[in-house]
Amino acid sequence: MQFSSKEDIDAPAADVFAMLCEFESFERLAIRRGIEVERLQDSNAPVLGMGWRAVFDLRGKRREATITLDTYDPPNAMRFTTVSTGLDGFLDLELVPLSPRRTRMAVVLNLKPRTLPGRLLIQSLKLAKATLTKRFKLKVADYAKGLEERHRGLA
Repeated sequence: MQFSSKEDIDAPAADVFAMLCEFESFERLAIRRGIEVERLQDSNAPVLGMGWRAVFDLRGKRREATITLDTYDPPNAMRFTTVSTGLDGFLDLELVPLSPRRTRMAVVLNLKPRTLPGRLLIQSLKLAKATLTKRFKLKVADYAKGLEERHRGLA
């Protein structure tokens, strides 16, 4: 199952990429939402292969996922791969400079079931695909707007 969105951001690609690499902010955001997050490396600098372990509740069950930074190509792209009990997934972030001061951010989230319960979860998500796609696009748009505002505050 795939979700995708594209947003244009009024900021240079290198600046947007630098803001996307502030993984501590994503960790804090996850913790605020009740997700237990543990970084698997001590390094704060983005490094290919760095990872996190996340424990969270989904649909009444305790779940665990391992997230790994598999592609790191500054300032163009990053790919995060997720492995959990019933699902595998990846999140692609791609930046395309439209001009020296404008960037298009493409976000693709892909989920693949590995087990029967994972297939059932994906099937239930497919029933709500239109609603979930709309929510995904709104969240990406809100995040892109926040990146623009942060960039304006830094400039």
